[in-house]
Amino acid sequence: MHKLSIFQIVLLIIFGVLGAIGVLIFSFANNGSSTTSVGPVVIWGDIDEQAMDAVIRNTSDNNQDFGQIKYVRKEPDTYESDLVNALANGSGPDLFILRQDQLLENAERVTPIPYTSLSVAQFNSLFIDAGNVFLDPRGALGIPIFADPLILYWNKDTLNAGGYAKPPATWAEVQEMGVKLQKRNDAGAIVKSAIALGEYANVTNAKDILSVLILQAGGKIVTRNEAGHLTADLSLSGTNNVQSAESALRFYTEFANPSKSHYSWNRALNESQKVFAAGDTALYIGFASEKPAIVKKNPNLNFDVAPLPQIKSGSNAVNTAHVYGISISRTAKNAPGAFAVASEFASTASTGMGRNLSLALGLPSALRGVLATPATGTSEMYTREALISRSWPDPNPDKTSIIFRDMIENVTSGSLSLSDAVQRAEQEVGKLLNI
Repeated sequence: MHKLSIFQIVLLIIFGVLGAIGVLIFSFANNGSSTTSVGPVVIWGDIDEQAMDAVIRNTSDNNQDFGQIKYVRKEPDTYESDLVNALANGSGPDLFILRQDQLLENAERVTPIPYTSLSVAQFNSLFIDAGNVFLDPRGALGIPIFADPLILYWNKDTLNAGGYAKPPATWAEVQEMGVKLQKRNDAGAIVKSAIALGEYANVTNAKDILSVLILQAGGKIVTRNEAGHLTADLSLSGTNNVQSAESALRFYTEFANPSKSHYSWNRALNESQKVFAAGDTALYIGFASEKPAIVKKNPNLNFDVAPLPQIKSGSNAVNTAHVYGISISRTAKNAPGAFAVASEFASTASTGMGRNLSLALGLPSALRGVLATPATGTSEMYTREALISRSWPDPNPDKTSIIFRDMIENVTSGSLSLSDAVQRAEQEVGKLLNI
C-alpha cells in the first residue's frame, strides 16, 4: 500500500488541530500507512483537466483511500467569479487551485496553516522562493504545487541569418539585436523586429516582463513591513542605490522610442505572441506553458527556448513565475479529506500528486524536493528558471495591470516623466493595499 511520508503525516496533524472548523485527526498504523478513506473530495481549478485527472487516477491506483477525488475544471475567464459565488451559497469545492496573484483577493476564503505548526523556515525549505507569496500573517494560505516561469523564445532561422549562433543571455545583447535584426519598409514602418517590448496593449505579459526587470535591478513592488502589513515599494532603491523601477521602466519603454537605435515595437503592431508565431520577431518573452500555443499557431516555425536574459552586471540571476497552489476552503464539506489530499500534493514521493502533476503538465514543480531529483519530467532549464524565480503579493491582478499599463503609457506618450510615472503607480498600488 502507498506509504505516507513523514512530511505528509506532519501536515495531516497540522490540519487536524485546526479546531475552528472541527477537523478530525486521522489515525495511522505504526507502519505509517493510512487506514482511513479520505472520502469524497472536490477540487476546482482552471488547469488542464486531462493532466489533473491522470494524476488523480495514479494516486487512487496506488492508494484506494484516495478513490473519491474529483476535479472540476473551470474556464479561466470566469473561474474566480464562479468560485466566489459557489462558496457564498455553500456549493463550493473542498480544495481550489489559485495562481499566486489571485491569492490575496481570495485569502478570506482559505483555511490557513498556522506557523506554530508549519514555520516560515520550514515552508521556505520545502518550496521555491516564488511560493513565498502564499505566506500570510495568519499562516500559509496554500501548498505551492507547480511553477510556470518566464522564458525566452527565439526564432532560430532569424538569429542564424543575422549571424547569431545562440540567443541573448543579457539585456544588453537584446538591445544589440534590436539594432541589427530590425527591418523597416520605405516609409520607416517596422516590418520585422528583434523583440516586442516598450508598449503594453500589444505586448503579451507586459506586466510580468516589467515586474521581472524591476526585480532583477534589485527593486521591490509590494513588500511587508515590520508590522506585517503590505506596502507599495516601487520607489525603493535597488542595486547600487539606483532607483530600480525607474531604471527598469526606462529600459523597457526605450524599445518603443523611435529615436533609439534599438527601437523595435509600437502600438500599431499585432499582439506579440501572434507576431512571433508568424515569424516576424526574432525573440519573444512568454511563460513556459505558452509553447504548445505557439506550436499550434505555426507548426513550421523553427524556434527554441532559452533562459530569460539577465542584467549583465547582476550578481544574482532572477526570474519570475506564475506559481500555482492548492488551498483548503473555509467551507469544505469534507475538511479532513481535503487536508489529506493537500498533503498528498506536498509529497515528493514517486507516487505523490505534486511530482506527478509536474510530470503531467511538463512544468517544474514548486517543491524543492522534486526539483532536486534528476527526473522531474521538465527540462533542466525550466527547473533552473523556477528556482531563481521571485514573485510579489498582488492585491488585485486586474487593477494592478491597469496601473502597470498607465505607468508604461504615461512614459511612451510623454505624459509623465519616468520618476513621476513610477511615483503615481506606487500611489495607486498603495491605495489598493489600503482598501
